[in-house]
Amino acid sequence: MSDEHRADSDEEHEPEEEHEESDDIQPMSFNIFVLSLNASALIHLGQATQADGAETEVNVPLARQTIDILSMLEEKTRGNLTGEEERLLHQILFDLRMRYSQYTAPP
Repeated sequence: MSDEHRADSDEEHEPEEEHEESDDIQPMSFNIFVLSLNASALIHLGQATQADGAETEVNVPLARQTIDILSMLEEKTRGNLTGEEERLLHQILFDLRMRYSQYTAPP
């Protein structure tokens, strides 16, 4: 295979747009992961818009599942988090549980 052909095939597999988008993505951390799950739960509760601006339908079971995942993370990581990570997780869980209770409380 010639060097020219090899260079052409490399360009086909790595579009320039992918490189531009990847520069905007922050490295994953525990806080970013927790904030991502929080955003998902808020979307499922209809209290945040999706990235494309589309309105979301309330999906209480999926919101509950995401809250349960965060609760499991809190339990499984107890004693292994920094103070900042622990506070963030605790505050997000408190807020989500309060919002969730609005959908499950009797009328």
